[in-house]
Amino acid sequence: MSAIESYAAPERLPTGEAARFARLLNLRDADGFTDLKLAHSVARGLPASAVSAVADMLAASVVARLVPEATLRRARQARKPLSREHSERLYDVARVLDAVGRAYHGDKARVDGFLNRPHPLLEGETPLNLAVSSSAGAEAVLNLIERADAGVAV
Repeated sequence: MSAIESYAAPERLPTGEAARFARLLNLRDADGFTDLKLAHSVARGLPASAVSAVADMLAASVVARLVPEATLRRARQARKPLSREHSERLYDVARVLDAVGRAYHGDKARVDGFLNRPHPLLEGETPLNLAVSSSAGAEAVLNLIERADAGVAV
């Protein structure tokens, strides 16, 4: 079962956002994560294994836009965390994956459809492309998902 598919059983998900994000990023002791612990982890740099966790949910070409392969290889070889910038990019995408996973109750086909289909309220961009482009792009996608959850036609 993929991390997204685990959203089909919401009663099994951690109740806090930070713990859900940490689980999506495959961080140790994810269920005990607080907002502060997650903030410190992102600031210090996420482990390279977080990239693998996201890669299980997204295409390799998308992941390479978040953390270039050469950068990932160097981090793994040196056994060092990712940079703050790359960690923040992964965190932003984890936020989007969490929101869309909850919205579609872990239905991977619907999640993929939403993320990869051009959306008129995003001026024809795909939510995934916009989310990967910048923090502001991820925020725009989160706002779209929140509007849909609130019952606004999107």
